[in-house]
Amino acid sequence: MDTLNSAKLQTLHTSFQTIALVGKPRNDINLQMHKNLFFWLIERGYHVLVEQDIGKKIELPPKHLASLEEIGQSAQLAIVIGGDGNMLGRARILAEYHIPLIGINRGNLGFLTDIDPKNAYSQLQACLENGEFFVEERFLLKACVERDNEIIASSIAVNEAVIHPAKIAHMIDFHVHINDQFAFSQRSDGLIISTPTGSTAYSLSAGGPILTPQLNAIALVPMFPHTLSSRPLVVDGNSKISIRFAEYNTSQLELGCDSQVALQFGPDDIIHIQKCDYPLRLLHLKSYNYYKVLSSKLGWLRNFS
Repeated sequence: MDTLNSAKLQTLHTSFQTIALVGKPRNDINLQMHKNLFFWLIERGYHVLVEQDIGKKIELPPKHLASLEEIGQSAQLAIVIGGDGNMLGRARILAEYHIPLIGINRGNLGFLTDIDPKNAYSQLQACLENGEFFVEERFLLKACVERDNEIIASSIAVNEAVIHPAKIAHMIDFHVHINDQFAFSQRSDGLIISTPTGSTAYSLSAGGPILTPQLNAIALVPMFPHTLSSRPLVVDGNSKISIRFAEYNTSQLELGCDSQVALQFGPDDIIHIQKCDYPLRLLHLKSYNYYKVLSSKLGWLRNFS
């Protein structure tokens, strides 16, 4: 690491005065971890904010409770306790405030949550007190619904934006334009538009390619296309993707972001998807290795002995 980057990390590390704890605990063990970590940080002199719903459950003083927007405005670091779903939900909101996020994995896969809960305190101490971390930027997608030349709805996606029928699974017909040039028509159950971060999520299960995080690329992955020649398409990350629909499609269509936000639209509307103006900042342990995470989560490790 060069001297300039080292200086930036040192400045960032010493700027962690207010730290936020966020997430959505699924059980009492996760809730207790929020409480234990809160007091662990307080003992080390940090000002700690806790997402409101969690703070009320563990009966913290009101001065430590905050909404995600208030956390974004006040904190220098957010610690997400939970799985990738928790990280996605908090990242969509907090990324706009440019604060880094680090995750303690209490979920299943944990592609985005680095810290092992069994070693959480020692690993956090290495980050917070010794500055043993690096910050990685991941680009996001902005998905918009246009109706009568006006944007009527929009959302941010960390992993993917998905176009599909709203209620009953059936095929839809649509045309895809990239940078205002016609690219292809398709009849399928829908289309997944994925970031490199999302390429190991829903996109992967649909046969999409794995894109390493620093690639400036977007994957367009068809969902059960009605043709044997349809294949995923990878385009430049700065592309503007527009999707128009045949009039005879169902009147109930949906644009989903990270399987957490659903925007309803009709066949006369146009969907626009492009890179968001700001990135997601992830704080990683110094020992983080993307390829090691990939091979362990996807079962690529082999024992030759």
